[in-house]
Amino acid sequence: MATATPQPPSQALPHSPRQYRLALVALTSLFFMWGFITCLNDILIPHLKNVFNLNYTQSMLIQFCFFGAYFVVSLPAGDLIKRIGYKWGLVLGLVLATLGCVLFIPAASLKVYGLFLGALFILASGVTLLQVAANPYVTVLGNPQTASSRLTLTQAFNSLGTTVAPWFGGLLILGAATSDISGLTQEQIASLRLSEAEVVKFPYLLLASTFLLLAALFAVLKLPDVAAEESEQALAGSAALGSAWQYPHLVMGAVGIFVYVGAEVSIGSLLVNFLGEPQIAGLGEAEAADYVAYYWGGAMVGRFLGALVMRQVGAGTVLTFNALAAVGLLLATVLGSGSLAMWAVLAVGLCNSIMFPTIFSLALKGLGRHTSQGSGVLCLAIVGGAIIPVLVGAMADVLGLQQAFALPIICYLFIAFYGLRGSVPKA
Repeated sequence: MATATPQPPSQALPHSPRQYRLALVALTSLFFMWGFITCLNDILIPHLKNVFNLNYTQSMLIQFCFFGAYFVVSLPAGDLIKRIGYKWGLVLGLVLATLGCVLFIPAASLKVYGLFLGALFILASGVTLLQVAANPYVTVLGNPQTASSRLTLTQAFNSLGTTVAPWFGGLLILGAATSDISGLTQEQIASLRLSEAEVVKFPYLLLASTFLLLAALFAVLKLPDVAAEESEQALAGSAALGSAWQYPHLVMGAVGIFVYVGAEVSIGSLLVNFLGEPQIAGLGEAEAADYVAYYWGGAMVGRFLGALVMRQVGAGTVLTFNALAAVGLLLATVLGSGSLAMWAVLAVGLCNSIMFPTIFSLALKGLGRHTSQGSGVLCLAIVGGAIIPVLVGAMADVLGLQQAFALPIICYLFIAFYGLRGSVPKA
């Protein structure tokens, strides 16, 4: 809890630790939901790949549209939150997410791939607004020295959502699809696969109802106004003029977010197909979806552990260690086969655990009054999840699926450098 200083009458009064805890608990539910909805794309990709007979590059357009929303929406979202506040930014984000989920119903009825992509873009626009508001909100709700630990803890519940989502999607989407196509002609198989587009209706209708309920909850919930806390941090040591772009550690942090999200999403998006490769595990789609939960579950466990470790060890040091460990595991994935390659790629999730919240909090350190803008810049960089997976998908089409995992290695090498040197604020 940050030490309060006397406030002018026009500013909000200091809030109690109990009010901060209530706000953090409420925000944790949002971290869970956007983790859930983001990871569900890993199930949607192989499903729609079969439904519309897509190659890897085409199927990765799902991630391109979803994470492309971050590029389009992040900076306007930062400006919007400055005007309407964190609370109403969260409510608006939840309403947009609801609309995106509802649009899956006409997309499935009309069986048009482009409509699915449009629905994903709107859904992701809502999630982007949630991220731009919630991430900096968590960093300022308490002691700045424990911001990385606090954000890592809330991100652990984001990972809980990503862990549950593969099971949910495997059961209600991949499990509902017809696996036995023996004896059918190619025309019959194509017709059957197209009809399976409709299995996404029920899961996304459930998600729309949940987002709408959360929007109503946050609309009536009393949350602390952190504008005063941001002002205190600005007075404590940040420049009063300029913009967030003047901080090199923020700019390099944005690059770190770009390559991290791109690497994480690329790996998660291809896991179902990778585990189905004969030389790896030869698993069916529904069975492979269960193993995807190990990838995201590792991130969840690692975030809970990381929240404790980073109270004793520097955040930059932990970030570098995890990034180098991910490089080693991906080398085993590319060069190995069978169980070695399978469990190596799944273990990368454990290394991913602390990366996003750690890069995010290190990049925002010392920005003060530029925190909202800096958050928008960092969320803009999440567009890496749109671009890098398409590049990895193109590599998979040309070089092979296993060899495509070489590209994320470069991403993790940059993250190791950022933790070691790039995250240090310049005097």
